[in-house]
Amino acid sequence: MLKFRKKIEPVRILLKKNDLVEVLSGREKGKTGKILKVIRDKNQVVVEKVNIAKRHARPSPTTGQGGIIEKEAPLHVSKVRLICPKCATAGRIRRTTTADQKKSRVCRKCKELIDG
Repeated sequence: MLKFRKKIEPVRILLKKNDLVEVLSGREKGKTGKILKVIRDKNQVVVEKVNIAKRHARPSPTTGQGGIIEKEAPLHVSKVRLICPKCATAGRIRRTTTADQKKSRVCRKCKELIDG
């Protein structure tokens, strides 16, 4: 009997590429890094120099020399938290609209605009 995977419900991700984040749980807890990629349909982010996975590659004409390749594996968004550039702490953020009707992110701790 075939088992079908349940579709992942996307959550509202307030993180963007090049944001500085801190890892909250897992073996990489406490490490900080810059977001390289946001995978919205899987609710995941790829963080620079965090959650390194080793892949064994066979030599081929396209990839060249084989061997063990280390690359960043994705993390779930619930495991990371944005570091506010103003107060330099990993805190929660919320989205608000400014006076000129533009959406921007706000740090909940220091109430400062993160972008915009």
